[in-house]
Amino acid sequence: MTIPQALTIAGSDSGGGAGIQADLKTFQELGVYGMSAITAITAQNTLGVQGVFAVPNEGVAAQLDSIGTDLYPGAVKTGMLFSADLIRIVAEKCRTYRWPKLVIDPVMVAKGGAPLLQQQAVQTLISDLLPLALVTTPNIPEAELLAGMSIGGLASREEAARRIVQMGSAYVLIKGGHAGDHGSVVDVLYDGHSFHYFENPRVLTRHTHGTGCTFSAAIAAELAKGSAVPEAVETARVFIQAAIEDELGIGAGHGPTNHFAYGRRLRGAL
Repeated sequence: MTIPQALTIAGSDSGGGAGIQADLKTFQELGVYGMSAITAITAQNTLGVQGVFAVPNEGVAAQLDSIGTDLYPGAVKTGMLFSADLIRIVAEKCRTYRWPKLVIDPVMVAKGGAPLLQQQAVQTLISDLLPLALVTTPNIPEAELLAGMSIGGLASREEAARRIVQMGSAYVLIKGGHAGDHGSVVDVLYDGHSFHYFENPRVLTRHTHGTGCTFSAAIAAELAKGSAVPEAVETARVFIQAAIEDELGIGAGHGPTNHFAYGRRLRGAL
């Protein structure tokens, strides 16, 4: 039996809402066999991050070699890559093993606005990894850093998307969750020629931890199953919307999204 396979290269979230844990849950829910290479171990819960412990670069490289010499992911997604050296290692392994369909979730800015990548690492991400990407999925603050511009309305999102595609990513999806509008969320997908817009009602909830990780993981899962990029984004958008709407209410702070929701809705419709 052949089953679609996907690889996530990211940090571990002990609270289970984001990072490797969110990615593997998403892969499983979408019928994809998940593999992982852990870049860092975080001690965190819904109230915040209590500690970050980096995996040595040689440890990340060894994980990637173990996968590359035996398994064949049909899509790869990256999350927390916090140093220039680590970004170079990931780019090298992607080229060595000719991994297709790379989805980059450029984890660069914390929810509170604190930078998660030094400027040198941002430049390495642009020079070494973006040219390998099929899809790059920045939120608005991350798109501002990548494109080197402020983003306000829809026109500026489109301009930022143009700039990021010029850096080498075949597609860019600028997520609209950080926009100030309260009625809806509009995500903008650009392929170098035309724009696609995905709009969903905004859900007013504090339980949104891991939405970016989950969204990009769902895109990678659908790409591993053979979907084209716009169709993969559309399914991922439905997946994350369900995960936000059917909140779990876990924890005293910013709780995780509900990775069960999409599958339960599908089964309920049958």
